[in-house]
Amino acid sequence: MTVVRSLLLFVVAALAEIGGAWLVWQGVREHRGLLWVGAGIIALGLYGFVATLQPDANFGRILAAYGGVFVAGSLAWGMLIDGFRPDRWDVIGAVVCLIGVAVIMYAPR
Repeated sequence: MTVVRSLLLFVVAALAEIGGAWLVWQGVREHRGLLWVGAGIIALGLYGFVATLQPDANFGRILAAYGGVFVAGSLAWGMLIDGFRPDRWDVIGAVVCLIGVAVIMYAPR
């Protein structure tokens, strides 16, 4: 159950961080305004909070592992929201990152 909870927290954190960054991008780069930027800042703050809920107590481990989730999640966000089509190297890189997440977080210690 701890692994499932951890994975769900990584997904929620990714949605908050990637979504927050996207909202700021939309507000600034696409000229959608300060409400978009403000919503992005709130989402980014939520990401920081969600990361603290991980069951592992080591900040460095959590953040390092989340980096891999961020890579894969950013590509998925681009596909779903912006119509981005990753090439095989993007996909291979994301898979390598997710394997790294599994090793960092869930290897027996």
